[in-house]
Amino acid sequence: MKIGIFGREYQASKQNAVRHLFDLLTDKGAEIWVESKFYDYLSQVFAYTPRIVGKIESDIFPFDVVISLGGDGTFLQTAAWVGHQNIPVLGINTGHLGFLATISVDEIEEMVHELFENQYRIEERNLLSFESSLPFHGVSPFALNEAAFLKRDTSSMIVVDTYLNDVFLTNYWADGLIISTPTGSTGYNLSVNGPILLPESHNFVLSPVAPHSLNVRPLVISDDYVIRLKVKSRNANFLVSLDGRSEVFPSGSEFTIRKADFNIRIIQRSHQTFYDTIRNKLMWGSHIRN
Repeated sequence: MKIGIFGREYQASKQNAVRHLFDLLTDKGAEIWVESKFYDYLSQVFAYTPRIVGKIESDIFPFDVVISLGGDGTFLQTAAWVGHQNIPVLGINTGHLGFLATISVDEIEEMVHELFENQYRIEERNLLSFESSLPFHGVSPFALNEAAFLKRDTSSMIVVDTYLNDVFLTNYWADGLIISTPTGSTGYNLSVNGPILLPESHNFVLSPVAPHSLNVRPLVISDDYVIRLKVKSRNANFLVSLDGRSEVFPSGSEFTIRKADFNIRIIQRSHQTFYDTIRNKLMWGSHIRN
């Protein structure tokens, strides 16, 4: 099995778990490739040089599985690297919350066994495809979580003229507007009181950030809609963020957002469900005094 490993900085307390993962994969006879900067991090910070076939230094790679070592931010970056290549991604959580990187370090040994025995399931997750009137320099025009349009530097709001399938919806006067996938509904969308969507939902969510009118609420739409936006700002520019990858655009820029023509395939343990994830991560059912 050819396995590519991507990662970023992680807590020193997780170092033994990371070493254990490499040992397990080596014992299974895997051909291991590691993203170049992550390999340098392991060797320079932890003086650890795992046995690998080579370093990953391009965005095209022939792997059977990709492993993301880190938190959800690392997973999103890994998904951007994988892109159209249809390679399943396994997220091992060496970070904090972990809605995407759902495998804890305590589950590594069981998960590696299940991986090589094909005892897992794959969830297909939709992405947003992003087009703009000006180029988005050096950044993948796709988002697994969300596209966010945000004010910057001043107290002035932005105005987002919004059309759904070329039919006018509204002008959002707000600090920003988030367009979220079901996967991203537990991210930035959740922090502005947007709804949680099940991963298999065929929907997107439009959630304003601090809207000028309290009557403006999050809106769930079908994911086959085409969303067209024109964003205006008194500050002459504003921020656009795709899964945390950000760029500044001038006022008056226009954007089109639709469902991407490919999915990201996420590996989950066979017995693990999304309900388990939100129950555990959001502590649903837990008594506050406990």
